[in-house]
Amino acid sequence: MQFTQRTKIIFIVCSILVATAAIATPTTLILLNNNNDVTVNLLYNAGVMIEANGLRIYIDPIDLTSNYSDFPADAILITHDHGDHYQESTINIIKTDDTIIVMPEVVAAISSLEGVTSVAPEDSFLIGSINVTCFYMYTFAPLGYDSSHPIESNYASYLIDIDGFVLFHSGDSSNIPEYFQLQNRGDVAFLPLGPGCQTMTGIDVVNAIGIIKPTYFIPIHFAQDANTVFIGTYGTSIESYGCEIIDLEYYETCVFDV
Repeated sequence: MQFTQRTKIIFIVCSILVATAAIATPTTLILLNNNNDVTVNLLYNAGVMIEANGLRIYIDPIDLTSNYSDFPADAILITHDHGDHYQESTINIIKTDDTIIVMPEVVAAISSLEGVTSVAPEDSFLIGSINVTCFYMYTFAPLGYDSSHPIESNYASYLIDIDGFVLFHSGDSSNIPEYFQLQNRGDVAFLPLGPGCQTMTGIDVVNAIGIIKPTYFIPIHFAQDANTVFIGTYGTSIESYGCEIIDLEYYETCVFDV
């Protein structure tokens, strides 16, 4: 598996998107620009919307309102089949006839969506000029229990390579041994804070960052205020790895000039 070396980031700007209880819509991002910006919108739970090179890629979108049809997807990437990551009603809002829909084979087998593409860890494909590599995603179970994300399911996390600027979305993964393969290979890491679902939580997240060594860390999959508590507890440890924390609330956006 080949990964592109990181590129230098010039600056980051974070701004709040309009979000209300009834409508949570990124009204500030109607048009895409074909410049060097990579725009990251944190959606609900583990949902992320990435805009770059004139393309819009969603990862694990759920609970989007009908207004998001104004922000159609060029591609939708699904990590696994749990309801807080895979929601066909949301996919139907943002997909078009030309949308590339990618998901692990076990998810595709139960999907009612047409034209989906099945993938497995280590698969790679292009979305326009953007290279996507599927990586491993599984969790460890406590003694006497089954894994909620078995390695045998071949669930997928994703590395999004935008002209050498690499974003890694881990889905619900635990801190797995395969993360050593990602060391110094990604610029931005989206990692779950948990708890629940056997995902990483607490010091496990810190240890994963110490292995992957991303330049930036964006928390995903957190309960209300859990991101603030986590950063207050572990922020100094994370920064000791040379990693900057970008603390976004749901429906906030961050723009990278790469």
